[in-house]
Amino acid sequence: MADRPAARFSAAAAGHLAMLGYATLVAGSFSLGGLAAAEIDPRVLTVLRFALAAGAMAGLVLAGPGLRRADLAAPWRWLLLGGLFGIYFVLMFAALRTAPPVSTAAIFTLTPLMTAGFALVLLGQRLTGRMAVAMAVGAVGALWVVFRGDSGALLAMRIGRGEAIFLIGCAAHALFTPLVARLNRGEPALVTTALVMAGGGVLTLAVSPHAMAATPWAELPPIVWIVAAYLGLVATAVSFLLLQFAALRLPSAKVMAYTYLLPSLVILWDLALGGALPPGLVLPGVALTALALLLLLKEEGRLR
Repeated sequence: MADRPAARFSAAAAGHLAMLGYATLVAGSFSLGGLAAAEIDPRVLTVLRFALAAGAMAGLVLAGPGLRRADLAAPWRWLLLGGLFGIYFVLMFAALRTAPPVSTAAIFTLTPLMTAGFALVLLGQRLTGRMAVAMAVGAVGALWVVFRGDSGALLAMRIGRGEAIFLIGCAAHALFTPLVARLNRGEPALVTTALVMAGGGVLTLAVSPHAMAATPWAELPPIVWIVAAYLGLVATAVSFLLLQFAALRLPSAKVMAYTYLLPSLVILWDLALGGALPPGLVLPGVALTALALLLLLKEEGRLR
């Protein structure tokens, strides 16, 4: 009996470590994506990401649950879901051409709030009071970062072009989450991810033939291939496994909480890659997103 609390603590601690690793890997996609965004068409980079991710996930599916004929029923589901992810990825790389990685990461912290809105409409899910407070704090922090702490820019809604582009991409990502639950027909998460990646790859390739043909493949700098490999294999395949591991050990709200750590982790990634600290006015907004993380990690009964 005495060992049960310790076992639960160990499982929770392992889940939190997995989510810390997940957030760190996802944050790297913003910083590294910013290095390659100007070197290649966003659609082409997204095709590469989908191809690598789909290949990695297919290998995991074959080694694990396998693929049933029923999993391929209504293939329009995988095209629709993959298309939403494709919009998110393409617009992310397009945004990183002009927007700082910290700003795009801050906008991504608005995704849980948008997801809650879509989940209410599609699934009838409602937020708890704790989650609503945390998301409100995170949204304020995100807006602070996006507008660089400039109240005049906020009141005038002077948002950068890159940030505006990525906001649309995040809306597509937010719609994906409740929609995948609505369209699921009992497929394992691993199979769903592999088919979504394949569907996204097919759609992105279908709208990118001219961009693919115009890409000077032999002249691409090494950073493009490094970023493509990282995005497809690490930021997608490995982070997915960490997410699934954590989801079995932590409540969903606590899993979602790590989204709010991204701006802080992107700053660390940028520093590690030789970048500079963001302007001082941005840091209070980053602190608010970290506070949102702490609010969501608190136990429901402890929030007063």
